[in-house]
Amino acid sequence: MDRASVASSAAADLRLDHLDDLEAESIHIFREVAGEFERPVLLFSGGKDSVLMLHLAVKAFAPAKPPFTLMHVDTGHNFPEVLTFRDETVERLGLRLVVQKVQDYIDDGRLVERPDGTRNPLQTRPLLDGIVEHKFDAVFGGGRRDEEKARAKERVFSLRDSFGAWDPRRQRPELWELYNGRHSPGEHVRVFPLSNWTELDVWRYIAREQIELPSLYYAHSREVFRRDGMWLCAGDWGGPREGEEVETRTVRYRTVGDMSCTGAVDSTAGDVEAVILEVAGSRLTERGATRADDRLSEAAMEDRKKEGYF
Repeated sequence: MDRASVASSAAADLRLDHLDDLEAESIHIFREVAGEFERPVLLFSGGKDSVLMLHLAVKAFAPAKPPFTLMHVDTGHNFPEVLTFRDETVERLGLRLVVQKVQDYIDDGRLVERPDGTRNPLQTRPLLDGIVEHKFDAVFGGGRRDEEKARAKERVFSLRDSFGAWDPRRQRPELWELYNGRHSPGEHVRVFPLSNWTELDVWRYIAREQIELPSLYYAHSREVFRRDGMWLCAGDWGGPREGEEVETRTVRYRTVGDMSCTGAVDSTAGDVEAVILEVAGSRLTERGATRADDRLSEAAMEDRKKEGYF
C-alpha cells in the first residue's frame, strides 16, 4: 500500500459516523451550558427523548454525576409504566428530581380542568412556576426539529422572556456551533441538545447504546378505543365516552405523554430492531401521527410555545 493510501485509510478511521457526530454535538451542548449557566435543569419525563438526553448528560460528565437537577411536570394522566421507569432511573443514578403536579393546581383552583379532558395544555403554568421557584436559568428539553413545524423554528439556545414566552423574532444566530446564552434577570434559556436528531437517529442510537426504555414503546396488548382516528388508552382520565367501544389490540407508542391525547399505533414491533424498521418506513412524524393536542389548529404547538410551553 502506497503512502497516499495509508493516509487515506488513517483519515477514514478517524472520521466520525453520523451517530458519533450527533453524540459529540449534544455532549458539547451539555458542557457549554454547565460552564455558562448557574442553575440548569433537565426536563425528564421517562419518555425516550428525555431518557436519551439523560444518557448523553451522564456521558458528558462521567465519572461525575450531571451537575444539574431533573424536573418533570406530571399531568396526573401520565402512563404508570413511565412514571415507574422515571423514578427507578432517578434512584439508580442518584439524582435530584423536582415534580410539578398539574393536579395540585386543579385542586387549589389555580387551573381548571378542560372540557375535553386533556391536561397537556395545562402544563405551562406548573412548568413556569417551577423554573421561577427554583431559579433555573437554563432548561434542557428533548424537542427535535423533525417533530413539528414550530419546533423546526427553534435554535439550540432559545431565549425566553421574564414571562416564559417564546418570540421567534428574538432567535439568535448560531454559526459554527457558537451559542449565545446571555439573558436578563428573570429570563431563561431553553436548550435543545437533540435539535439535529431525527426519530430514526434516536432509535438507532438507543440500539447502539442498549438504552433501556419503558415497555410501552414496544408492541404489547392493551385496551384501547378509537377517537379522532387514534387509538387512545382506556383509563380513569375520562375515556372512553359513551359510544366509544373498548377493544384489546397489539399496539405500541411512538411518544408518551398525557393519556388523554397520546395515541397508540398498531404494531408488532417487539424489540428495538423491529421498531427501527417500522420508523424507517413511516411517512408521518410521531407527533403528527399520535398527538391529538397538536391537531387542535394548524398553529397549536406554536401558540403554546409562545405562552411558555416546550
